[in-house]
Amino acid sequence: SGLIGKKIGMTSIFDENGKNIPCTVIEAGPCVVTQVRTKEVDGYEALQLGFDDKKTVNKAAEGHAKKAGSVAKRKVVEFQGYNEDYKLGDSVTVDHFKEGEFVDIAGTSKGKGFQGVVKRHGFGGVGQATHGQHNRLRAPGSIGAASYPARVFKGMKMAGRMGGERVKVENLKVLKVVADKNLLVVKGCVPGHKNSYVIISK
Repeated sequence: SGLIGKKIGMTSIFDENGKNIPCTVIEAGPCVVTQVRTKEVDGYEALQLGFDDKKTVNKAAEGHAKKAGSVAKRKVVEFQGYNEDYKLGDSVTVDHFKEGEFVDIAGTSKGKGFQGVVKRHGFGGVGQATHGQHNRLRAPGSIGAASYPARVFKGMKMAGRMGGERVKVENLKVLKVVADKNLLVVKGCVPGHKNSYVIISK
């Protein structure tokens, strides 16, 4: 079970021992139940939640949201394992989480574009692990191919596109739940840029 949220940004708070803890602020919900999956109809049980109103809507999305008495949503995700019995059109709020519990958060990491091996894979460059080079600081060096195997093995660490992938960070502690502003404060960092959508699950 969980919620859809939007990453607001990072800050830090002090705990009761005076320790400064880095944390991420997430606008979590309120999410509308746009569809209820049942075993009889769909073969499994789940809740489809929608978050953040859409500005330009096609007829299909408008009709789907109308059944729940809502407007079309920008982000729609299915969740399984709710203990509560939600109906179509119900609202799931940040109260679903409690302070002190642990959550998993998934999102799309920041896209870094095409990067070299030092940034992408942590190669040392000249002076450390050189892979056979001697005078070029950030080059990949030898990639190991000779007359045998006469090809480059798949999965070789090379330069390429970095970031922009789905990343899931597990066991982040919930530090604060600000119900009146729909805010969730979790310890540590969360994948994605500011205002990107994240999926928070228990």
